[in-house]
Formats: sequence, C-alpha cells, structure tokens
Amino acid sequence: MPVEILKVSPGAPEQHVIDYAAAFIRRGRVVAIPTDTFYSLSADPFNLAAIERVFQVKGRPEHRALPILVRSIEQAVTMARDVPDVFLTLASKFWPGALTLVVEATSRLPLKVTGNSGRVALRWANSRVTTALIEAVGGPITGTSANLSDHPSCTNAQQIVEQLGNRLPLILDGGDTGATLASTIVRIDGNEWSIARQGAIPDAEIEKALAS
Repeated sequence: MPVEILKVSPGAPEQHVIDYAAAFIRRGRVVAIPTDTFYSLSADPFNLAAIERVFQVKGRPEHRALPILVRSIEQAVTMARDVPDVFLTLASKFWPGALTLVVEATSRLPLKVTGNSGRVALRWANSRVTTALIEAVGGPITGTSANLSDHPSCTNAQQIVEQLGNRLPLILDGGDTGATLASTIVRIDGNEWSIARQGAIPDAEIEKALAS
C-alpha cells in the first residue's frame, strides 16, 4: 500500500487529522509527524510490537534507544525512575523546545525502548502537532527522527517518502520545518551532566542555566 500523506496545519492542527493519526498509533502503527526540529516517527512506547516496527522502519540498531516525546514536565517525570534537580532546572528553562534529557527510565517502560540501557531520552517539543497528538493518544509517543538510520534527517514529507518509501502507513504533512539542527542531548547522572549531542541549544546556554 502506498503511504498516505495527510496535510496538517502546524500552527492550528485540525482535530480530525490528529484523531485520525492517533488511531493509527493506538493500533500499534508508526506515523511520521512534524516537530519543532525534524520530522519524527511516532508510535506507542508501551507497545512492544510498535517499537519493533520503528526499529524496522528506520533500520536502526536495537542498542540505540528511542527518544520519547511528552507534553509536560509532569508527564516526563512519570517516565523517569529518578528526577534529579538538574533535570528539573533544564526542563523548566528550555521546555517546550529543542532539548532532550536522558535519565534513568521507569520500570514501566519496556527495556527495548531504552535500547536495553535502562535509560530514557525525554523531550517536550515546541510543536502544536506533537502536543495535540500526545493528548489524543492519551500518553507519550516515540520521537526518533523519521529517516533511515545514519541518513540525513527529514524536514518535509517528500524527503521521508524518498528515504522510507512505503514503510509507513501515514505521514502528517505540516510543510517544511525549516530545521537545520537536531535537539541538544544532555545526559544526566544524579547531579552530574554531560552534553551527549550538540544541537539547537548551545552548550553555553546549558552551562549558564545550571550555573545560575
């Protein structure tokens, strides 16, 4: 079956479009959606079959964790085993936005989502489409980039089609995101932290937020 491409307004997502995509995710399917950085592959992180499908679609090695998108700090906290002060400081400063925080995962999350690491990468994207979809699904969704593993990230629906072809049932087309950088990733171990990937938020801003 050819992939279905459905237009969505990034500024005012149409509820019937969001509900349609949410139904796919609740059935264990994988949907490509626009975020505030690149397009992502969204699925139910608690559904093992759906998680397996995300890895298959991307050709992603299973030792690499799948980031999780949330719609609030409170929702993120439910995904973590421990919530250090560093996490709360950075989340309060930069969320919603292009910052991913890696912490110990709750035992509720399947180990497969964490790449068998027991750690989860969490982000609250500054995207109305993402937030509306999480609300419609009734919980967090995966947020790994919608591309083949080790290939360029996609900023529009056509790029996804070129890379992933018919591996997906649905793409929500919100136009080109205009992104040039992925989210910055900060790994947190207790009160210790490190930059795991440089991205849209400069290292200096992270350091400044934690120094104040």
